[in-house]
Amino acid sequence: MLRTVAIGQYVVGNSLLHRLDPRSKILAVLFLMVTLFVAKGWLAYLVLAGLVVLAYLLAGISPRYMWRALRPVLFILFFTVTINLLWTRGEVVWRFWRLAVTREGLHMAATMSTRLILLVTSAALLTLTTSPIALTDGLEHLLAPGKRIGIPSHELALMLTIALRFIPTLVDEADKIMKAQMARGADFAHGGLVQRARSLLPLLVPLFVSSFRRADELATAMEARCYRGGEGRTRLRELRYSVLDAAAGVVLAAVCGSVLWMRFGGPRG
Repeated sequence: MLRTVAIGQYVVGNSLLHRLDPRSKILAVLFLMVTLFVAKGWLAYLVLAGLVVLAYLLAGISPRYMWRALRPVLFILFFTVTINLLWTRGEVVWRFWRLAVTREGLHMAATMSTRLILLVTSAALLTLTTSPIALTDGLEHLLAPGKRIGIPSHELALMLTIALRFIPTLVDEADKIMKAQMARGADFAHGGLVQRARSLLPLLVPLFVSSFRRADELATAMEARCYRGGEGRTRLRELRYSVLDAAAGVVLAAVCGSVLWMRFGGPRG
């Protein structure tokens, strides 16, 4: 069954992306995000979008999961497009009353929305193809050098993984509470912006109570299993890079390298 959001959800599989080392996938997503912010020109964005779509196809992930990943950020996407359309100065292409849409605003809105869509879908693909345990191990290995300066890498990795893991759970819980209150006569869909915001207050209280209860149950379960942090812990499976990771790294380096070449050394526009 498909959940409300895709980020934080893991889809069991045995695809090429599922078999990649979690460290490779984490570094790949970070490198892709940096490249997205550096990229310039629609050809570069088209290449990066093709890479993300190809990754979903190789992972065997349904396109519906891409939509599920984008749904929570639709308001942010709409807000970003509106701000860039109406408040970017330049050559006016359409005017209504005091509002003006400029050619530069259209370009900026399209650029920012494309970046946001690719950022969210690529981040969702990481959690869709990486189990929470593997994600924790990968983050801990990448943060391990910080132990030399007192950074608790294991605890940080565990907190990040638990936070990602409980995003779908909290969204499902909020949906259940909202439906229960609507069955008792609550109205979340009508009225002005202030009225709708006030109507959400009765939803937040039980959601916070439920979140704290789940956190307490999780802490009790961890203590019952004698969890004492990362000191002295061993693993059933040690992470090892494979030829598949090297091949994926070469492909990613080639694609992102071509995008960077377009930005700094290739044709402009």
